[in-house]
Amino acid sequence: MRGQRPTVRREHNAALTLQTSLLPPDLPDHSAVELAYRYLPTDAEAGVGGDWFDVIPLSGARVALVVGDVVGHGIHAAASMGRLRAAVQTLADLDLPPDELLAHVDDLVLRLADEAEAATDDPMVIGATCVYAVYDPISGKLNVARAGHPSPAIAHLSEPVEFPDIPAGPPLGLGGLPFESAEIEVEEGSVIALYTDGLIEASDRDVDVGFERLCFALAHPDRPLEEICDTMVRSLLPDHPHDDVAFLIARTHRLPLDRVASWEVPSDPRAVHDVRCEAVRQLTEWGLEDLAFTTELIVSELVTNAIRHASGPTALRLILDRSLICEVSDASNTSPHMRRSPITDEGGRGLFLVAQVAQRWGTRYTGTGKTVWAEQPLPSGDVPPRR
Repeated sequence: MRGQRPTVRREHNAALTLQTSLLPPDLPDHSAVELAYRYLPTDAEAGVGGDWFDVIPLSGARVALVVGDVVGHGIHAAASMGRLRAAVQTLADLDLPPDELLAHVDDLVLRLADEAEAATDDPMVIGATCVYAVYDPISGKLNVARAGHPSPAIAHLSEPVEFPDIPAGPPLGLGGLPFESAEIEVEEGSVIALYTDGLIEASDRDVDVGFERLCFALAHPDRPLEEICDTMVRSLLPDHPHDDVAFLIARTHRLPLDRVASWEVPSDPRAVHDVRCEAVRQLTEWGLEDLAFTTELIVSELVTNAIRHASGPTALRLILDRSLICEVSDASNTSPHMRRSPITDEGGRGLFLVAQVAQRWGTRYTGTGKTVWAEQPLPSGDVPPRR
């Protein structure tokens, strides 16, 4: 037994080093949310678990908030956590809805389980839980799906803390079962808390007591977020918790109305000139005349593509955030793709030009069609002040 304790300690330190190296070193600055978090590993006897969190910027000034928990402890759990986090980031970049994203992650967990079973004679259980939420600072809505994970808590400014009724969904790794998402309207300044079950099940307390203590810790959400985090740790966790704990809290902000401009576009090629002029006038109002030429090019190409190749209605939206975002929406599910045209072709280079002048561009699908978007950095590199 004496020789086992140093070995346990070494394994614990190795797993902890791997786990912390795979978690985000810093959370990104985002105008939609103000963020804080804690990751608290358990002791060497219990072994490091696979709790994790992430914050992923999305198109249209939106942001994804993620918290997950991999079954098991030790290096295998930490490594599986890293693969799941990478998969979620990749799928988030495709702008999949939360329920579809979890379905794809479920497939990955099944493949990880098959690989683990083929690599060892010992049966190894690989599974995970996860909650994935997308917050839109323009609509003020939160779209959430969860896979066997506790529901987020929302601390409103003028109402009690709420645990919204999000369809639970199966844990990741069971396969073949559907996931559902729910949309919630969130008041500006509210605090959203995502957490692993170790937070509310610490010290073998009744889970209902854990939820009550969480409500207490989240009360008065207008406090500094670091203070709220400290209160959550003091109120819910013992000095030596028996399970890893990760939680992420986000204070919501709304994008000011004067930072968004939108226009309905008739299904007529002659409308391209008119909507391009409207976009330039809006840029002048925002003091972004330096972006007029490239924005005209982006608007012309995306609107022309929508009129020619998609079905109406078509709409243009400009968003002034940390970058200038141009979005064109239509009712078609056909995604545009960039191709390199031969020199002899008179057309076909539009999206290639958009990709050259935009910092990023892409497509996201909606319940009524799709949105093609392009982002440009602001000339000064400065974020415009909130009004």
